[in-house]
Amino acid sequence: MSADVPAGRVPEVLDAWRLVAARRGVEGRVPLSSLKRLQGSLLDTEGDVTFSLDFASDELQVPYVELRIETALPLLCQRSLERFLLPVQIVQRLGLIREEADEAALPPGYEPLLMPEDGQLRTVELVEDELILAVPVVAMAPGTEAMERDWPAPEAEQERANPFAALSALKDKSN
Repeated sequence: MSADVPAGRVPEVLDAWRLVAARRGVEGRVPLSSLKRLQGSLLDTEGDVTFSLDFASDELQVPYVELRIETALPLLCQRSLERFLLPVQIVQRLGLIREEADEAALPPGYEPLLMPEDGQLRTVELVEDELILAVPVVAMAPGTEAMERDWPAPEAEQERANPFAALSALKDKSN
C-alpha cells in the first residue's frame, strides 16, 4: 500500500485526494530535531520518529488517512527531575473532511482532519501535530512513586490542618 519513495526521502507535501483514489501511502523517518514546534516540550532532540500514512476510503466511501507513529520522546520527569524516554505508539484514523460541518458524518473512531482547499497535506506537520497531542501535561517516568508515599504527614499535623477540628472541640464542650 506504500508509494515508491526513495530511502531517506520523505515527501514534504502529499496530494491526499490522489492518494485516497489510488489507495496508496508513504512511510518515513524524521529526526526529532526537525520537529520545531515539538522541541519546546522535549528535554532534548535525540532520536527519530518513524511513521506511515496510508490513504483509502472505507465501506461508506469516507476518505481517510491511517497514521502510524512510533518514537520515544525525551522528557524531564517532574517527580525525579531526571531524563526519561516516553515510548509513543500512535495508530490514528483521520477522516478527511472538506468543511467543519462534515465532521458530524464521520463514523465512530475517526478523528476529523479539515483538508486545505488544494488537498495538499504537509507530511511532517501532520506527524508533528499528533506527537504534540501525545506529550503529557505533567511528564512522569513510569515507576516513580508519589511524594506522599515517601513522606507521609504526621497525624498531629493532619489534625491541625483540619479547619473543622476547632468546631468539633467547641461542640464537645457544649454537650
